[in-house]
Amino acid sequence: MSSSALAERPAIDLKRVEKWYGTRDEPVHALSATDLAVAEKEFVVLLGPSGCGKTTLLRMIGGLLAPTSGTLDVEGKPLWVGGGRQPDALADLGMVFQDANLFPWMTIEQNIALPLELKGWDKARRLARAHELCRLVGIAGFEKRWPRELSGGMRQRAAIARALSYDPRILLMDEPFGALDAMTRDAMNIELQRLWLATGKTIVLVTHSIGEAVFLADRIVLLSPRPGRIDTILDVPFARPRSTDVQASPEFQAIVKRLRHRLAEIS
Repeated sequence: MSSSALAERPAIDLKRVEKWYGTRDEPVHALSATDLAVAEKEFVVLLGPSGCGKTTLLRMIGGLLAPTSGTLDVEGKPLWVGGGRQPDALADLGMVFQDANLFPWMTIEQNIALPLELKGWDKARRLARAHELCRLVGIAGFEKRWPRELSGGMRQRAAIARALSYDPRILLMDEPFGALDAMTRDAMNIELQRLWLATGKTIVLVTHSIGEAVFLADRIVLLSPRPGRIDTILDVPFARPRSTDVQASPEFQAIVKRLRHRLAEIS
């Protein structure tokens, strides 16, 4: 993140955020006190070994898990106050998981429009928004289909559309393409980059794939094994938009090699 971006109010601002889990035996220290600022419209990827706290960190940012200590601001508003989530900060957040989690008894358009139904939008308005988003994510023409009739990649497109339905300023993504085959995953990485460039969202994504991290990120935040802490923050210098050809460049491979070696050192 550039110094000019840092000079502005961050989209996400963590100060000394820490997480302990209580267990039957003894407390588990999942995440050490962490400071992290994410700029508006930045694409940040969280990378690290299994169990390092990536998903814990993302879930705290997403309002799904309360931090044990520290402060977490979203668009300048505190997300957690006294262990409770603040609705005005939550409104700026959308989340996509590894499993698309579409309701099988709802059509694609109904799944996408569900958050808007819960917000009280009338049917015509929310279905119009669902159709607009189907065009944006590349599944126009499948609005009336059932989730079982779509491929895994198309279901994830629908899940992304649902997360974008109420136009949150921040999109949080937890291994969204982890269950897809390699070719579909590459295609979805291209699509996600296109969507990010088209919408101007701030994105924080968790992945185990070093190549995916380097392809997508403006900055990569590498976490150490539990208790997780920020080990390395690495800027990714490639211009946008990026094609898959960049993955064959010596510069890309050098960054992948550097991250792979550091992961081996800290794991």
